[in-house]
Amino acid sequence: MVTLVRQGDTFYAQRGSYFDGNVKIDGNFVVPPRTHFWGRLAVAGRLELGPRSTVALGITCGSAIIGSNARIKGPVTADGDVTVLDNAVIHEIRAGGNVTLRTGVHVGDVTAGEALVIHGKIKSKKLVGKTVKVLGD
Repeated sequence: MVTLVRQGDTFYAQRGSYFDGNVKIDGNFVVPPRTHFWGRLAVAGRLELGPRSTVALGITCGSAIIGSNARIKGPVTADGDVTVLDNAVIHEIRAGGNVTLRTGVHVGDVTAGEALVIHGKIKSKKLVGKTVKVLGD
């Protein structure tokens, strides 16, 4: 059994958690490193997915910060901004706001409703945004 701690409208997963099946959070969700979801993850607010975490299917959320070396096998769909940290692997990103991709990210198609900012070298398919900026090597 997984225990979540609630503080206001933010939920916190315990270290070492794994979730078998789909998960829906009505608020913000802070996930520690190495947490695994074997279904879909739906977060009404902001998602902070810890480093080396995995999601087997997809993510829907208000906004997201995806930790380094995370693996998401389905699409990430966000109403707002998405930031993806170093060396994460994501099937696809669709965001209504800004998308920031850090060095070493592997991603399929990326669609940003606003700016798409790339820091360093990444591997991707189609990149779409109102503006696209590439910073660094």
